[in-house]
Amino acid sequence: MELELLSTEFWTALGMIIFIDLILAGDNAIVIGMAARKLPPEQQRKAIFWGTFGAVAIRILATILVVYLLMIPGLQLLGGLLLIWISYKLLISGESHKEVKAKDTLFAAIQTIVIADAVMGIDNVIAVAGAAHGNTLLVIIGLLISVPIVVWGSTLFIRVVNKFPPIIYIGAGVLAYTAAKMITHEPFLKSWFDSPIVYWSFLFLTVIAILLIGKIKNDQQLNKQHLGV
Repeated sequence: MELELLSTEFWTALGMIIFIDLILAGDNAIVIGMAARKLPPEQQRKAIFWGTFGAVAIRILATILVVYLLMIPGLQLLGGLLLIWISYKLLISGESHKEVKAKDTLFAAIQTIVIADAVMGIDNVIAVAGAAHGNTLLVIIGLLISVPIVVWGSTLFIRVVNKFPPIIYIGAGVLAYTAAKMITHEPFLKSWFDSPIVYWSFLFLTVIAILLIGKIKNDQQLNKQHLGV
């Protein structure tokens, strides 16, 4: 699906891609800091720059690959279902990723940043590919805009998320909406959603279901913590 550069659809999709990147990149920003923290200050900047450069290059290539893979019949549905699971995990993920060891050489730190980002960025790749709807220009622009924001504004963004937890629910809602749209674009399911009422009802119910289930699960976890279970 090609979007006109000046169309509302293009800019809406671009905004969603940037927001998705920011919501899903918090852990990746922490990885960058952890991998480079033992280096001298001047080398820290180099490690962050080159590590991020390598990570962005790999992520752009991976996302473009997934964009084309999603054109294979059945994979839009599979990607949408996987993204629904990712949006749910975003809401209830209280556990942190395994600790990333700090490296004391520039090359080792860069290598750690690139590898860790590639492994942890799978959810990001699928989400961005789904939001792009086959438009590789959207993928590249979205990543190029959002990655510098993540690298240099990651600490601030993490503080904002911690201070205003509802932002995570907004992010999960965007992911669930993207997932639902991916499913409706699946070629062999498209006829089911020809009716605007069915189409919008499916999008709305998917988002509401994910947010409600996530909220219930989080409330259950909080109750267990209060009870000392």
